[in-house]
Amino acid sequence: MLVIAVASLVFAMTVLVADDAPSPTILTYPHPKTIDQVDDYHGTKVADPYRGLEDTDSADTRAWIESENKLTFHYLDQIPYRHAIHERLMKLWNYERYGVPEQQGGRYFYQHNSGLQNQNILLVADSLNAEPRVLLDPNTLSSDGTVALVGHAVSDDGKLLAYGTAASGSDWMEWRVRDVDTGKDLPDLIKWVKFSGASWTKDNKGFYYSRYDAPKSDTALRDANYFHKLYYHRLGSPQSEDKLIYDRPDNKELGFGGNVTDDGHYLTITVWQGTSPKNRLYYKDLTKPDSEVVKLLDDFDAEYGFVDNDGPVFWIKTDRDAPRGRVIAIDTRHPERANWKTLVPQGKDKLEHANVINDSFVLGYLKDAQTEVRIHDLSGKLLHTVDLPGIGTAEGFAGKRKDKETFYAFTSFITPTTIYRYDLPAAKSSVYRQPKVDFDSSRYETKQVFYNSKDGTRVPMFITAKKGLKLDGQNPVLLYAYGGFNISLTPAFSVGNAVWLEMGGVYAQPNLRGGGEYGEEWHLAGTLQRKQNVFDDFVAAAEWLIANKYTSPSKLAIRGGSNGGLLVGACMTQRPDLFGATLPAVGVMDMLRFHKFTIGWAWTSDYGSSDDPEMFKALYAYSPLHNLKPGTKYPPTLITTADHDDRVVPGHSFKFAATLQADQAGPAPVLIRIETKAGHGAGKPISKQIEETADSWAFVARNLDMQVALR
Repeated sequence: MLVIAVASLVFAMTVLVADDAPSPTILTYPHPKTIDQVDDYHGTKVADPYRGLEDTDSADTRAWIESENKLTFHYLDQIPYRHAIHERLMKLWNYERYGVPEQQGGRYFYQHNSGLQNQNILLVADSLNAEPRVLLDPNTLSSDGTVALVGHAVSDDGKLLAYGTAASGSDWMEWRVRDVDTGKDLPDLIKWVKFSGASWTKDNKGFYYSRYDAPKSDTALRDANYFHKLYYHRLGSPQSEDKLIYDRPDNKELGFGGNVTDDGHYLTITVWQGTSPKNRLYYKDLTKPDSEVVKLLDDFDAEYGFVDNDGPVFWIKTDRDAPRGRVIAIDTRHPERANWKTLVPQGKDKLEHANVINDSFVLGYLKDAQTEVRIHDLSGKLLHTVDLPGIGTAEGFAGKRKDKETFYAFTSFITPTTIYRYDLPAAKSSVYRQPKVDFDSSRYETKQVFYNSKDGTRVPMFITAKKGLKLDGQNPVLLYAYGGFNISLTPAFSVGNAVWLEMGGVYAQPNLRGGGEYGEEWHLAGTLQRKQNVFDDFVAAAEWLIANKYTSPSKLAIRGGSNGGLLVGACMTQRPDLFGATLPAVGVMDMLRFHKFTIGWAWTSDYGSSDDPEMFKALYAYSPLHNLKPGTKYPPTLITTADHDDRVVPGHSFKFAATLQADQAGPAPVLIRIETKAGHGAGKPISKQIEETADSWAFVARNLDMQVALR
């Protein structure tokens, strides 16, 4: 069946692409209403004629959305192999997937998807090898799969589940409590939660969480989010009676995450401001009623991640005086910096995560964007390195100090996520759940190369392709990156990318500055006035692929989402000659106004703000919306966004699309695909993911003229 399915897909594409080469027909685009809006930024006048598109729900905007979608889907409907791509995605996506188990009260909780379920379900098993049962199925919460499970926390005794759901991709969450034995919900309902989990007290009588005040109902998806507050909810009481634990009315930008230590003695409070990795760390003694919140680390000078504690001694993962990370001990009775003790010093690799299990530090590092896990004793001595299945990404390694086991997920570009159980005393991994996927990974290989950016900086890039790839400059290449907010891009299996490989494509993923792959110095090198470094790194990756005969400009597509959508938008405006197709998704395109919506203000730690005269100059210089030029031949572009995106509000993509369509001088199509009842991406139903991927790959295949590669 595998050979037949793949062969039929390739045949349909090979024949039909050749018969249906890209049409030079110039499309007729909808004309949204314009206004005479001009803003004065420190003496510079900037026009914003499509300001009305920021109002997603206005009659004019809804009419424009309908017209744009009609045009886009009419174009996509004319691509005859689009259906074949969709069918192959459906077939390949239809495999059993598992999440990493967590153990509480002797029970094991993990997520599962039978294949094409829109949302993962949450299972519980009463022992490691017992038959699991369904605890929560989000697919039953809506008729179209648009309500997602976005967070959960199990009480220490394993009897209660606090869980958060979000509708239509919104960042807003509602939390409820379910009895694990009966599968029934308790009356508790927590609303207006955003950017928060839940942490149970050890008596299993309640949990801590953070929320905002209720927004105005008609602008809840656009209004800025300020004044986060940390609360305690006691089971059985209404939310109106929840106890306010901590807030800061003097600083509207602070956010709070509360977590109860494993010994139940403390509530640690991580205080964040925007998206900066720097944070403050406070704590509260839970053994003393109404104890004060203690500001342990209040300088906002570095990242401080609580790992565990040994009584009053806190173990902290930090990049203070160690941009790639180290583990220190702080005695809360004598917290002065002179008394800090380094347990695991900084090394040459980035310390990504840390935990204490089996009375040992379990430390996850990034070694050139690949995972390496090391075990140290509590004095900091290296004991051994975990023997991972290969070069890729390993995530998980949760547990408590006295646990003897932990679980992790391992994946690579051609290896679907497999779940492993790790026996710490034996230092041995064993497969716990392994998927069976209709994908022949033996045909493909991943290489890591290093190239020099514009200023000489050495940047790594993964390239995945068929073995024996001919380097003749004619391979269709999909170049994907992110480059921001200290986020690390590491190897991971993607059904969409697997189908792209089967189509004859090459997948390339560089690790740009702005990310977290090499620590805080690497991150900072791609922020604020240095943001152009990120775009230079991406352009240099494209030029390296062309120079080394992997591809040519007409065969090169670029893709990125969110901050990566900004990346694509900036690079296609700076170098429209370099790309054969562009796919900017849910991108931050208006760099002068991003901070005025929802949580956009929080991104100023990476971007800066147009309110600042110097940062305005830097932002204006690369803002995708403001660097489009009339009469320019831009590459074929398919913009994707969603009408319920309340993180990067869709007005970014709307204004960019309208301007790009008006400025386009060449015949290349400029289309925008606007998903309904969806948000920024989290919790998107699999059916919608498949449809969007099929449309994107069909658009790229047509515009890269991929018939040669598919034979």
